[in-house]
Amino acid sequence: MTATIRLYDPTAPRGEAAAKPAQRGLNLSGAVVGFIDNAKPNFRHLVDDLAELLQSRYGVARVVKQRKTSASIPADPAVITALSGECDVVIAGSGD
Repeated sequence: MTATIRLYDPTAPRGEAAAKPAQRGLNLSGAVVGFIDNAKPNFRHLVDDLAELLQSRYGVARVVKQRKTSASIPADPAVITALSGECDVVIAGSGD
């Protein structure tokens, strides 16, 4: 008797990107940078340090942080829409 093995593809289907990738040499002076916190324990500490560095070294005007409800699900579309309207650059992060 042969066993059946099921394989699942964990990648998301290809589609249109919600936002354009950042251009190289992007000037961050005066920019608003957003972070999507993936809800893992250490990301909050990492993003606080990154925010301070971006503001002091690169002249970022403001940092916006949004936290997902769980690391295992995508960010809510409303969060992505809000960040894309408010921020010049958005970074999705992981904090293991």
